[in-house]
Amino acid sequence: MATVKVKFRSSTVADREGTIYYQIIHDRKVRQLLSDYHIFPNEWNENRSSVTISPSNKRSSFLLSIRERIRWDVERLVKINRKLDTDGLSYTADDVIDEFNKYVNDYSLFNFMESIIAKLKQNGKIRTAETYRVTLNSFKKFRQDEDIMLDSLTSEIMEAYEAWHHSRGVTPNSISFYTRILRAVYNRAVENDIIENRNPFRHVYTGVDKTVKRALPLSIVKKIKVLNLSMTPALDFARDMFLISFYLRGMSFIDMAFLKKSDLKNGYVTYRRRKTGQQLVIEWTKEMQIVLDKYPDNETDYLLPIIKTLGTNERYTYRNVGYNINHNLKKIAQMVGISIPLTLYVARHSWASAAKAKGIPLSVISEGMGHDSETTTQIYLANLDTSVVDRANAVILKSLK
Repeated sequence: MATVKVKFRSSTVADREGTIYYQIIHDRKVRQLLSDYHIFPNEWNENRSSVTISPSNKRSSFLLSIRERIRWDVERLVKINRKLDTDGLSYTADDVIDEFNKYVNDYSLFNFMESIIAKLKQNGKIRTAETYRVTLNSFKKFRQDEDIMLDSLTSEIMEAYEAWHHSRGVTPNSISFYTRILRAVYNRAVENDIIENRNPFRHVYTGVDKTVKRALPLSIVKKIKVLNLSMTPALDFARDMFLISFYLRGMSFIDMAFLKKSDLKNGYVTYRRRKTGQQLVIEWTKEMQIVLDKYPDNETDYLLPIIKTLGTNERYTYRNVGYNINHNLKKIAQMVGISIPLTLYVARHSWASAAKAKGIPLSVISEGMGHDSETTTQIYLANLDTSVVDRANAVILKSLK
C-alpha cells in the first residue's frame, strides 16, 4: 500500500506563492505529484500538513476551496491505491500517479460529458446530444469554464448552480431540465464504478411543474393573421411561420424546418415527429399554400423557407432562424396587445386550445398537444382515421376567415 503525504514547496522568489504537491511513497521509492494549487508560506501549516486559514485573510474563501480540493485529491489517491492493491498485481508509485492523471483527464465533468455527447452523436441520438451540450454549456458558464471532477460535485455546488439560475430569471422547469441531465451524467459515472454516489442532487429541484398555459384564443390568432406587415419583411416572415405552425396542427418548429418537399404528396403532408418518432399525416390546405406561395421556391430539399442554402450547417441555421422568429413574434405580440411571451411554441398550444374550444373530443386531440398526456395522444392519433383530425383542423381554420 502506497502512502500519500501533502507537502508544500516555497518559491525561490521572495514574496511569491509556493506550490502544494503530493509525495507518493511505495516500496521505498518516492515520487512527487505537483498540484495546480499555489499559496504563500504563511498560509501553510507544516506540522499539520494543511492549509491554514486566518479570518483576517482576504483569501480565506480561496484557501478554503484549495483545502477542499486537497481533500478530494487525497481521497482519490487513496482510492487508486486501494484498487491497485485489490487487483493483486504489482505496481509502483509511478503507476499511482499515472492512474491519478488518467482520472483527471477522463473523469472531470466536462470531459466525461464530452465523451457522452460524442457517443450519443455516434449512435444517431442527435437531439439528446444537443440537450447534453446545452446543459454542459450552461454549467461551464456557471463555473466560468473551471472544470470539476465528477466526485467533487457536492450538494452545495448544485444548490449554488440552482441559485445562479434563479438569479438570472430562469424558470423552475428549465432549471430542472439542466439538473436532471447533470444527474443522469452523474448516475452514469456511478453505474460505471467511476465514483461513489454522494447524492449531490438531494437538495435541488428535479421535478416538472405544470406549466402556465400558453395559448391564444382564435380571436387573437385572427388579429395576428390580418396584420399588415408588408413593410417589415422580418415580422411578416415570423407571423407566417407562426401561422403555418398553427395551420399544421401545432407542428413543432424543428419538424417544420426539416419538412421535405417529398413529404408533401397528393395533398397530404406525411412526416415523423423528431421528438417521438410518431408518424403524422396532415391534409395540405389552401391556407398553407397561400403562405408557401409568398416565398421563392426553396433551392434545398426542404419545403418551407427556413433552411434555404445548400451546404450550410442545417442545425445551426434552424436554431438561428428560430431565435430570430421568436424575437420578432414578441414585437407582434405588442402590436395585438397580448402580454404573454409570443413564441412559435404558443402556436402549438393555441391549436390544442382551439380544438378543445370547438368541442373536438380528447380522443382526437388531448389538451396540450402532446405535453401533459403525450403518451395518450400518441396512442389515439396512431389509431384514428386521419380524416377525423383533418376535419377538426378544417373547423378551426374556417374560424379564422
